[in-house]
Amino acid sequence: MTLEDLGYTKELEAYRKEQNLDSFGIGRVISEHKGRFSVKTDSAEFDAEVIGNMRFTASNRIDLPVVGDWVSIAEYDDNKALIHAIFPRKSIIERKAVGKFGQTQIIASNIDFGIIVQSINRDFNINRLERYLTICNASKIEPIIILSKVDLIDKQQMEELLSQIKERIKNIPIFAISNQTQLGIDELKSKLIKGCTYCLLGSSGVGKSTLINTLTGTIMMDTGEISKSIDRGKHVTSHRELLVLENGILIDNPGMREVGITDSSGGLEITFDKILTFAQDCKFNDCTHTNEKGCAVLAAIENEELDSDSYANYLKMEKEKMHFESNAQERKKKDKDLGKLIKRIKKQKRNIKY
Repeated sequence: MTLEDLGYTKELEAYRKEQNLDSFGIGRVISEHKGRFSVKTDSAEFDAEVIGNMRFTASNRIDLPVVGDWVSIAEYDDNKALIHAIFPRKSIIERKAVGKFGQTQIIASNIDFGIIVQSINRDFNINRLERYLTICNASKIEPIIILSKVDLIDKQQMEELLSQIKERIKNIPIFAISNQTQLGIDELKSKLIKGCTYCLLGSSGVGKSTLINTLTGTIMMDTGEISKSIDRGKHVTSHRELLVLENGILIDNPGMREVGITDSSGGLEITFDKILTFAQDCKFNDCTHTNEKGCAVLAAIENEELDSDSYANYLKMEKEKMHFESNAQERKKKDKDLGKLIKRIKKQKRNIKY
């Protein structure tokens, strides 16, 4: 295996030379387990941890390695290594951290394509598709939609589902597949690009791990039996893991129950560009598109030029985004105030004379 098989590029090599990292090994983080990292190089796989200075100076989780990162390492024992530096990330996929005030959670880094997997049974939800699209668009990565388990419906039902999606989601590749019958698998394989990194996104039990096994032709990931009560596979993936295929790199993810929006990079604007196009014709520049007279967006919905469900989903995510940004600002202020307090206490201690 070469570094290029892992996704190494000329830009990364240029950075390595600029930073004088020639004395270090180069590898990619393929998994994380409680603060320790599995790092794959062109010749071996290492159990690694970060050096003390990196851990001490990290202001938050984003300053530490995540799955998909390129890192410089120094081997110190058989298959043991220390991570000395993280290469610049060309992209990160993140969501609102579950249960944590004003914080984000990085899903993976250095991604080229986000593969959004939905099964056509109870998991199918276009609103959720738009959420995943927004996460991808905010990260500036190309989204791909996969509809799995299509062997459970007939051709007419499949066409109806595709029509529903295409009514609201434009110009995004959609693949209808079945891991059982192999329908659509060859077409999907033909679109994967060697050296590119694909991150699987979706709920638990939609067939992500089974898809990986199908694409590799081996049992690389555990899969759960189908639960008859909920008509989907049981949750089995418990951590993120990067896998190298013959024609691409896949990152498997645990199923996400919540897909919280943090968007600060225009993801909503890209996902709902049609709404914003109409918004340019609104009478008032500060139009909220909810009840104002002269609102071109509301007029478009009335004239059925815009989908009302997509519009409602946009408003919900816009409100969610604003709420997160407010919480993030409040958290930032609290952290800043705490930092000032700590400095003041330290200064007072230095001034105390015994």
